[in-house]
Amino acid sequence: MTKKGTGSLIPLVVGVGLVLAARAIIREKRAYDLDGKVVLITGGSRGLGLVLARQLAAQNARIAICSRQDAQLDRAEAELREAGADVLALTCDMTVQSDVERMVKWVQSHFGQIDVLINNAGIIQVGPLANLSLHDFEEAMNTNFYGPLYTILAVLPQMQHRSQGRIVNISSVGGKVSLPHMLPYSASKFALGGLSKGLRSELSRHGIVVTTVFPGLVRTGSPRNVPVKGNHEAEYAWFKTADSMPLLSASAEETAVQIIGALKKGTAELVTTVPGKLLAFMNDNFPELTADIFSLTNRLLPKPVMEAEGFQRRYGHEVESSASRNAIAKASDEAAERNNEN
Repeated sequence: MTKKGTGSLIPLVVGVGLVLAARAIIREKRAYDLDGKVVLITGGSRGLGLVLARQLAAQNARIAICSRQDAQLDRAEAELREAGADVLALTCDMTVQSDVERMVKWVQSHFGQIDVLINNAGIIQVGPLANLSLHDFEEAMNTNFYGPLYTILAVLPQMQHRSQGRIVNISSVGGKVSLPHMLPYSASKFALGGLSKGLRSELSRHGIVVTTVFPGLVRTGSPRNVPVKGNHEAEYAWFKTADSMPLLSASAEETAVQIIGALKKGTAELVTTVPGKLLAFMNDNFPELTADIFSLTNRLLPKPVMEAEGFQRRYGHEVESSASRNAIAKASDEAAERNNEN
């Protein structure tokens, strides 16, 4: 290489070095210690929310959890207290803004403040479009989008006043790639992802760091509580099996470790599981191919049931069959037992 060529590379090398150094400084500045911090976890009585509560309590965070289910909430609170956690458990319907505002004020009154908000509460409905109603879409948006929005709006004034805070919004890989037979879920998770990413840009000047999480399939044990429409037994069987496959899904414990790591680092975006990352990459770079693959996948999924029964809602645990009790799906049953989904 000529001296002239070498000289032209120097500004580039220096520029790259400065960018990397600045990035390292920013990351170090964003590093977050959870010791003594107050963390509010919506949907924290079961599944991934409960696993997050366990792991955060182990790092000496003070925990507030909320849920609509009193019995599950009581069991979760008792478990966390027995493990030595400083925990507050509150009943709350995340789809009602006044209920959310009341819950947030109660947490702030009890602990003094909320340092971290983890929007984890959500709903998944499974079934073909032909068997879904407008109510299914409204329910998904109210739970998966407006619920997180209500909590964010409720915690923001205090976070802005202190010029610090962390918000973690748990969307889904279904919020990056729209999945057949899960359209209300995907639509609402896309909305949450867009809200979360925009909030990160707008709230950073207030010292508030927003992290958006797009989990792949997670073995939480939640399929048994999922509403199903159409061919109930067949729809539930494919969903529960896919959610349990070891090569496609990750454990709730492993996923929680990654989420907490992203929270502490102030990461902008986290996509979990190798299949989840691959699916997001394919959709970003090869959207037509991805759509064609899912079109073929849709042909393999159960057909709509146009009789009245197909429009009725059933929950997973109500439509168990030999197909949903296979060896692979056993992992979901075991996770449900561990994570208070029963």
